[in-house]
Amino acid sequence: MYQEKLKQFENVENLAGKAWEHAVAIDVLSNTSIKDCSIYCFHYQQMLELFFKHLLETKSQFGSYSNTHKLQKLLEEVIANTGFRTDKSQYLMALQVITVCTEEYRYNFLIDCEGYHQSVIICNFLLDELLGFEGYNDHLA
Repeated sequence: MYQEKLKQFENVENLAGKAWEHAVAIDVLSNTSIKDCSIYCFHYQQMLELFFKHLLETKSQFGSYSNTHKLQKLLEEVIANTGFRTDKSQYLMALQVITVCTEEYRYNFLIDCEGYHQSVIICNFLLDELLGFEGYNDHLA
């Protein structure tokens, strides 16, 4: 599902290509019997982080992004530095949950899988908006 959403970046050697690689990992993991959702969360967070940074690199005035791994901060940067507009209030908490889950994955803590899955449902809408923004700008060029 995710690799298809990011298909236009398949094997592209930039941040969006790396986001696609994490999308592939999510899809591959979905076909395993792994019960621990933390590894899915890690790849989902990486996919979003790299896609945010791709947009900041390609769509912002200075082509730069911060070193943060906090998805909610990266969304704020994308809104502030590109032409992307959305109602960020509907996404900030879900992005924070995914960021926290990923931090807990890195330190081998158990994560709230139900909260993570609910946040993914919300963030998938944001991902679709971001992909639309990316494609829309390509048609204007």
